Amino acid sequence: MAKEKNFGIFGLGTFGLQVCNTLVAKGGKVIAIDKNFDKIEKVKNIAMQALHLDSTDEDAINNAPIEDIDVAIVGMGDSIESSILTTAILKKKGVPRIIARAISDIHERVLKQIGATEVLNLQIEEGKRLANSLMSPEIVDRIELGNQQVMVEMFVPETFVGKSLVELDLRKTLNINIVSVKRHDRSIDDDGSPVGEEIVIFPTADTKFQDGDRLIVAGLEAEIAKMKEY
Repeated sequence: MAKEKNFGIFGLGTFGLQVCNTLVAKGGKVIAIDKNFDKIEKVKNIAMQALHLDSTDEDAINNAPIEDIDVAIVGMGDSIESSILTTAILKKKGVPRIIARAISDIHERVLKQIGATEVLNLQIEEGKRLANSLMSPEIVDRIELGNQQVMVEMFVPETFVGKSLVELDLRKTLNINIVSVKRHDRSIDDDGSPVGEEIVIFPTADTKFQDGDRLIVAGLEAEIAKMKEY
């Protein structure tokens, strides 16, 4: 059985607080750290530990009970100096994986140079997301997989409605894979009222697409873009 990971969240601003709440909701063991007492108060009843200390103080970090942290999330991106110092201290302390938040290209490069395992440049990512949504409004969400491969969630093209996978033959013609289909299943309850729920379908060759379906598609970005004209 895999060992449970312990997460350390350094900085409880909007980003850090959201990560903390989500990890805890999913059963994660979280140690929350912030120098602002009011922010610590917000998480003291949900986090495994809530520590009121300054993460840029190396002595404070060395004396804190955080030796079992497997993944550190450095969330105070708006304070560049604090995020850099915190990352450097955690690297020196030997934290195996450090995920830091950056607000610029230079900030991102510095964090990587001093030992951050991963850097989230939220401004760049949000900029890409906005541009992509403007150019491809049919795409709901996307994940870059590398080497120009992406996984996207998109509304089913009109030309797909009523057709099956075997009829479209997308793997052969565009070399893309439809991983799953999200569909709203509507029915009538015992009182005669309409009810609906979202179901996930793993399509077979005979699965026919319906208006309103959302597809999870994997493949080359350029090939996925051709689906609009298919």
